[in-house]
Amino acid sequence: MGSPLGDFVRARRDSIQPESLGLPDHGRRRSPGLRRSDLAARAGISVEYLTRIEQGRDRNPSVAVVNALADALGLDRSERDHLRYLAKITGGVCSAHTRPAPPRRDVRPSVLETLRLLEPGIAMVTNRLGDVLAHTSGYESVTSRTGLLDADPPNLTRYVFTDPRARTFFADWDEVADEHAFDLWLGPSVENSEWFTTELASIAGPEFTRRLNRHVVPRRGALRLNHPSGHELQLLRETLELSSDAQQLVVFLPADERTAQAVDQLRHQPHGRLRAIS
Repeated sequence: MGSPLGDFVRARRDSIQPESLGLPDHGRRRSPGLRRSDLAARAGISVEYLTRIEQGRDRNPSVAVVNALADALGLDRSERDHLRYLAKITGGVCSAHTRPAPPRRDVRPSVLETLRLLEPGIAMVTNRLGDVLAHTSGYESVTSRTGLLDADPPNLTRYVFTDPRARTFFADWDEVADEHAFDLWLGPSVENSEWFTTELASIAGPEFTRRLNRHVVPRRGALRLNHPSGHELQLLRETLELSSDAQQLVVFLPADERTAQAVDQLRHQPHGRLRAIS
């Protein structure tokens, strides 16, 4: 049985071409990427130890080993943060068989007031599980008639993977799906994330579990939406981490004039006001 840490190291090793690191090409192989022996040599550890990490038989590598693997794999800052996080949760023990207490759904009054100040802009408060905890009327405008806010409470991750309308609404559905699968590793708690992942896997199937185990750190570029009204929207995202609450405040900004005009038209359609879900 593998581990999140081992899966990530193996996935990154498979994605590296030896010549990109100045290593000789050893010819055709049964698996792609960097040889285990080459990675072990670059990290200064034995092949046997690397094998145990990748197979999940060693779940508590030292900080020095984790950093050496990050250097050997040439990880960028986001990937290094993810590697360290996986090392922490791999060394812990949690169970997906018992549902834990749900993550907090209340939003602090000061955060709700911030949302009110952002009206009529497009903004929401969410957590890494994809729960939409509060949003502005502008956010309701750009998601109207898509089904995203129909659930009680609405959940972006479940919507992306289980609602057929999501594949039309998100022009770059593959990238959005990668983002939401990745974010589950950073959920409000390990227990919450593991339980939610188990629940979602049973209804979303291989499309979800394959992405979850790839550990691809998303680039989070502009968000392109195909609104049911016919408008094509391109939105930039600014995210404020509310770390003490395990929540995020996300603000969406029109990336071009056409989007700004379309958003203005959508705002003038009847919608609700700021909504907090608790």
